[in-house]
Amino acid sequence: MTAITTPDAATTSTRPAATGGVWRVGLLATVLAAAATATVAAIASAADVPLTMAGEEIPVSGFATLTVFFSVIGVVLAWAIGRWTPRPRATFVAITVALTLVSFVPSITSDASTATRVVLCIAHALAAAIVIPLLASRLPARRPAG
Repeated sequence: MTAITTPDAATTSTRPAATGGVWRVGLLATVLAAAATATVAAIASAADVPLTMAGEEIPVSGFATLTVFFSVIGVVLAWAIGRWTPRPRATFVAITVALTLVSFVPSITSDASTATRVVLCIAHALAAAIVIPLLASRLPARRPAG
């Protein structure tokens, strides 16, 4: 009888846990995040939160549009990091969390009402909470040498 012993996959795997690739999961994450941020904006608008910044109204569709735009940038970033860095998952998470924090600055420092600023920050955090983990799950912890 022959016994085969395999190392714990969680500690040695260089591949992501699931299959499907960054592009497919990125598309899913983008759609989910856009729908979520538009929903937050619609709820805020229904609750009479003024969605205006610098005197201009922010349409609900604008939340979805900008979420799609920046999520696509995140997908491309995930793909590039996965291709060219030795620790793709950790690198991607560190960079995107830092970028998310930076994305709060215009919302916080804007001339918008406090309620609007809160809605904007919630939308940013929600989009990041959807996109970052989904994309990170597609990246290997370590890239194979060579």
